[in-house]
Amino acid sequence: MIKRQIVQIDEEKCDGCGLCVPSCEEGAIRIVDGKARLVSDVYCDGLGACLGHCPRGAISIVEREALPFDEAAVASHIGSTPSALPVLEAVGAGTSSGCPGMQARQLRPPKEPSRPVRSGDFNNGAKRSASQRSGLANWPVQLHLVPPSAPYLRGAHLLLAADCAPLAVPDFHQRFLDGRPVLIGCPKLDDGQFYVQKLAQIVRTAAVREITVIRMEVPCCSGLTQIARAAIRLAGSGCALHEEIVSCW
Repeated sequence: MIKRQIVQIDEEKCDGCGLCVPSCEEGAIRIVDGKARLVSDVYCDGLGACLGHCPRGAISIVEREALPFDEAAVASHIGSTPSALPVLEAVGAGTSSGCPGMQARQLRPPKEPSRPVRSGDFNNGAKRSASQRSGLANWPVQLHLVPPSAPYLRGAHLLLAADCAPLAVPDFHQRFLDGRPVLIGCPKLDDGQFYVQKLAQIVRTAAVREITVIRMEVPCCSGLTQIARAAIRLAGSGCALHEEIVSCW
């Protein structure tokens, strides 16, 4: 045992929503009997990536006697855990407090990346019918919530969209999604450093081949491209990066 920083969960405050679970890449937190619980000291690195995801403020970092963090144990633990869906254990077990909306789902077969979305694609072609079916291939879509081990991310041509962009493009699904996995976020209002870390984990874990950033033309939205670039660099990946800028003016 050593004295170190480690996660502490206040069960009185916890409502079992499960938002903290996918943010812990080591699988140290699970929903058990409707409450978030630390599975084992050895799985928790004490960095607190889960802190910002608890709407009830039930998670904190404390310093106490604990077993040392064990990377080998984490690797074995993650490898033996059903991939991608730690929150589903709560939902599948019949508990009422798990959030079904966090269930990772592949909604349709991912599109083969025959080519990335290129600049100019937004302005080309004839008008498409607004009644065409959804091109959404995955759920959830929020970068905060998507687990890096989700099957639809493997070797993907990933779309990283500013969350305003789909509202500014009438046929966003047909022009950009078309079955490709998509993640959304806001570089101005969200935690950019967390996004860098999370996206780097996705790129590394899923061996993502390409990322196309779809952002608004306003200057603050360029941060999304910077996040993607920093994540690829942090992951040490040769993942290609493209940018598509759209306007609502």
